[in-house]
Amino acid sequence: MSGISLAVAPRSDPDHASERQPTAMLGGVMGSLRVIELQLVAFILVFSASGLVPLVDLAFPVATTLYLLSISRLAFPPLHSSTPAGAAAASPEIFRGSRLFQAYVVVGTTVGLFLPLAHVLGGFARGDDAAVRAATPHLFLLSCQILTENVVGSLRGAFSPPVRALVPLLYTVRRVFVIVDWVYDVWAGRAPPPRPATAQEAAWLWFGRYLAAANLVYFSANLFVFLIPRFLPRAFEKYFRMRDEACAKTAEDRRARAADLPHGDAGKPAAEAKKAD
Repeated sequence: MSGISLAVAPRSDPDHASERQPTAMLGGVMGSLRVIELQLVAFILVFSASGLVPLVDLAFPVATTLYLLSISRLAFPPLHSSTPAGAAAASPEIFRGSRLFQAYVVVGTTVGLFLPLAHVLGGFARGDDAAVRAATPHLFLLSCQILTENVVGSLRGAFSPPVRALVPLLYTVRRVFVIVDWVYDVWAGRAPPPRPATAQEAAWLWFGRYLAAANLVYFSANLFVFLIPRFLPRAFEKYFRMRDEACAKTAEDRRARAADLPHGDAGKPAAEAKKAD
């Protein structure tokens, strides 16, 4: 997915209601489930306030937001125009997927969001502080990613395709490192858990281990197989194509205006300005 956002349905467009298709605008992660997203963000913020999220992970969304705002103004400004190129710039769609891609997204949402959330809630219910502490940073960053993607996706004309594509890319890179720590905690364990006394405890232990491993496999593949080689280049390609079209349209309009001037009028403004001096 474009992070885990790809894993969710894109926002509906009233002008194209019949053309709804999954998009890699990972920011569209749960566009139709905004209430759930906000609840999830609030839930994870409670975790962060209780000291379950490391300081570096708390600072990461702030630093990422400042960076995205900077490059949106300095490196990849949005293309504002009334031309077809400008209209395309406002489109949130960067990547369209097939039914197989939709299934891939659903798997990512389940593995990356719903099962870890269930694992954290189960850890609270069982009093398993180690399981909660290991999985919470991933959920916190994922919630921030979902919120950022939705905000960027809703402000279509304010952010260019490269900036929108960098949201899932930056967050996924950071979350892969966080998931590696999660895998280490549940498999190697800085403080190895005691041997499970019952089958239920053993099932809980192995559920946490396999869930961490599944997240590492999925999001590593998502990063190196989809986001970097396919999603990011397509975003840049779309942006530069729109910029070239906008420049060509501007040049064409200038030539048309010059051709419409009466013969000899082209030098008239300059002559009048010289006379005034």
